[in-house]
Amino acid sequence: MSGRAPMQKGRPRTGARLAAVQALFQSEQAGENPEAVIEQFVRHRLGPNDAEEGVAEGRVPDADAKLFARIVRTTAKRIEEIDATLAGALAKDWPLEKLDPVLRALLRAAASELSVPGEPPAKVVINEYLDIAHGFFLGDEPRFANGVLDSLARSLRAEEFAKP
Repeated sequence: MSGRAPMQKGRPRTGARLAAVQALFQSEQAGENPEAVIEQFVRHRLGPNDAEEGVAEGRVPDADAKLFARIVRTTAKRIEEIDATLAGALAKDWPLEKLDPVLRALLRAAASELSVPGEPPAKVVINEYLDIAHGFFLGDEPRFANGVLDSLARSLRAEEFAKP
């Protein structure tokens, strides 16, 4: 993991997704209740502040708080179903637990959004999470995420990929 998060100036939906990945990571790693993590993020990490802290300092100044909370809540509520869906997209010898925890959080958040039919389009979801993956990882993880998310999207939203 590179430790640098993507810049989100003027991209509140991407900011919400970035914060959701961070919150899901924190909830899993610290064993914290997702609702408590949502509250912490809304109070202390989302939106601008007087110190002008940005993503590098752990803030997400441009984030859609409602989308952020919806992604975290939906993912937490449906975690077993999402993990089963992700497990089906991974190679048999590469279980979800073996993945880097940030990558796991990213895939869970993206899978959560892809599992809800309709807006936003699957390609938008994939592109947004790939931007985030490139912010966190310098190695093959973004390419890996792209393959998993493309497979999931084609399975969960086949109609969006059908040729007219």
